[in-house]
Amino acid sequence: MTADHRETRARSLGLKAAANARDLGGYRTADGRTVRSGVALRGDALNRLTDADLDVLSGLGLRQVVDLRGLNEVEENGSDRLPEGVPVGADGPVRLVHLPVYSPEHDIYISLRDVLAGQDGQAQHALLGDGGAERIMAEIYGWFVTDPAIRGLFASAVRLLADPDGVPLLFHCTAGKDRTGWAAAIVLTALGVDRDTVYEDYLLTNARSAALIERIMEVFNTNGVMEDPSLMLPVIRADAAYLDAAFAAVEAGWPSFDAFLSDGLGLDAATLAALRKNLLED
Repeated sequence: MTADHRETRARSLGLKAAANARDLGGYRTADGRTVRSGVALRGDALNRLTDADLDVLSGLGLRQVVDLRGLNEVEENGSDRLPEGVPVGADGPVRLVHLPVYSPEHDIYISLRDVLAGQDGQAQHALLGDGGAERIMAEIYGWFVTDPAIRGLFASAVRLLADPDGVPLLFHCTAGKDRTGWAAAIVLTALGVDRDTVYEDYLLTNARSAALIERIMEVFNTNGVMEDPSLMLPVIRADAAYLDAAFAAVEAGWPSFDAFLSDGLGLDAATLAALRKNLLED
């Protein structure tokens, strides 16, 4: 087993029903510090967790879970399962915070649901073919940056991570890929992790979700809903070009990422200092 494979295994939280749940700990910053392990965790949705998974979560000492899913996704797929059966909105050992990064204008899943239900190969190709899926995904990542209300939600997640009483904290969306991926990119960049490593963390989703992606493609290949199931791959896989779109939107709107943190996200120096104190070790 290579060092890279060992590192990948080490970062997994070991949740069978949330295979993309992992630890941001262990990454190095430009000034030689290290992101603490067991403090900032990212993942996919927790609604399907098994009892064994809940035992694993219990051992992490979580104080907060941040759910970035839209409320429609929560209603359709189910609320997070948390240790000791803490229900949504209840006071308990784990605080569940909803920061729904959602807009009907940027809900690719509604468009997909409609075009898949119609089982019309031409309509599916018109939406997703010839680079259409990639363009849609890139637009979503740009929207993460350009929409002030959405920026505010990502900023709220960072503030929760900066609270010394708020960690360990796990933030997630549905697949742990897009909204979670950009949130992780913001946090790691704010901590001083280099851009190449930020991309490596983002693309690790493809390795973590490989088995799930394979099962999804098998379903599409066997149920006849899609004439060309490969059209779905750009939607369900992470792609560096999508993260490029988010960083390009930052560069178009602010002179530096530091300016984006302060002016775009409204994170003051005290909050960023608290974030680094919370999440970094020498």
